[in-house]
Amino acid sequence: MKNNKSAIVVGAGIVGLATARSLSLRGFQVTIIERTQQAVGASIRNFGMLWPIGQPDGKLYDRALRSKSIWKDIADSIGLWYDELGSLHVAHHQDEWQVLQELYESFKQNGRPVTLLDKHTILEKYNGVNGNGLIGGLYSATETIVDPRVAIPTVAKYLEEYLDVQFVWGKAVTNIISGKVWMGSETLEADIVCICSGADFETLYPQQFRQLPITKCKLQMLRFISNTSTERIGVSLCGGLSLIHYNSFKVSPSLPKLKARYEAELEDYLQLGIHVMVSQNQKGELTVGDSHEYGLTFDPFDKTYINNLIQNYLNQFAVTHNWQLVDSWHGIYPKMTNGDTDVFLQPDKDVYIINGLGGAGMTLSFGFAEECIKVIPG
Repeated sequence: MKNNKSAIVVGAGIVGLATARSLSLRGFQVTIIERTQQAVGASIRNFGMLWPIGQPDGKLYDRALRSKSIWKDIADSIGLWYDELGSLHVAHHQDEWQVLQELYESFKQNGRPVTLLDKHTILEKYNGVNGNGLIGGLYSATETIVDPRVAIPTVAKYLEEYLDVQFVWGKAVTNIISGKVWMGSETLEADIVCICSGADFETLYPQQFRQLPITKCKLQMLRFISNTSTERIGVSLCGGLSLIHYNSFKVSPSLPKLKARYEAELEDYLQLGIHVMVSQNQKGELTVGDSHEYGLTFDPFDKTYINNLIQNYLNQFAVTHNWQLVDSWHGIYPKMTNGDTDVFLQPDKDVYIINGLGGAGMTLSFGFAEECIKVIPG
């Protein structure tokens, strides 16, 4: 569908790519402007987890499922690897097992594809789970893995080849007024402009940024390879601390009691927002994380102390004796402080800010972008 209108998208991360897709399908001729030569921000610095289980029932869960469907359509079209292997939250303490049982009852009642697994079934079905003290786990079938370092540039290629989206790499947007964008002394005009540059929209619209209940989050992550090159876990694996991280798990009546124990026994972990999960890409590499430090300015250096805490907790629920650390890094993304899950603003005529998905950009961006573009005139 062509409507002879044009759009500029600022930012080639997952939100920008998702927005460009939706605009193109609405008939806009789309140009994406990215200040670096390739996407290097938070969109490639994550697990690559498409994670519906973490979203509460209703709009956000539906948005996650829609986003996952779009991911699969794109991947199937262009040959992008993905693994729809599901997730497994394991319990090594009785209070964790109680929470998992309550989540199972609630999720099952609402139609989610979940199963409770006992220790024997888990150890028989999956590799790399620590059986010492293992009680059981909650399996969900909705979760899917992509490798963000491959997926983000591949989606850009898809947009270019299938939807005729144009890219301008290596040029920073320095000013925007209505439908006109400046890149230093260069300008580009379009009918609408969508700003999808993560926390960087602070530099373009500082007043709007300051007025929002928004902060930034720094996370630290690790990547391992297994010395047994053919070993695959067979699922995305999560320890007990993840149970207090996702809003969807708040339906468990026993969750406050579990959190109180963690606060007493794992104070450092909670202060640093650490919960530990493992995803595995097509090469067998294992991505592990993460921590959550909040503020507007961060120490630029990764902390060995945080990485050690992550690894120590990892060893409690995963068998890692043959894993070799090959990478560590951090990412920074915007995060709303009032419980909102996104930002959709119009700071100027024909200018829109699409942002603020926190740590769920891979899970929610495609669905969120569709919702936003539907209400934009054109």
